[in-house]
Amino acid sequence: MITIEHTPKLLNVAVLGDFTLSDFREFEQQMLHEIRFQGSVNLLLDLRDMVSHTVDVAWEEIKFTRAHAREFGRVAIVTDDQWLSWSAWLARLFAEAEIQVFSDYDEALAWSAPEAAGAQ
Repeated sequence: MITIEHTPKLLNVAVLGDFTLSDFREFEQQMLHEIRFQGSVNLLLDLRDMVSHTVDVAWEEIKFTRAHAREFGRVAIVTDDQWLSWSAWLARLFAEAEIQVFSDYDEALAWSAPEAAGAQ
């Protein structure tokens, strides 16, 4: 399950439990909407409560990131999971966004806020 909160130029997404393909599709639709009407968008992904995700979600994430590599501003990922941290590093190969991993949610929010990112 995911929750999505919109603020100007920032999409705040939290994943709770399993991250399914339908969850990813919901995220994808919301992100495309923001890109269409806002241009470059910062993203805050809170993955602290994510239990797992499937290979099809990972594959769709790679395809989406490559297709929209220039439309992300800053991407903050909140997690203590080393595998997810490594995945974030790998995502840097496909996106032109600034990507940073945080263990503290408030630090991630402050870093990803449009004001902190120069109002991208």
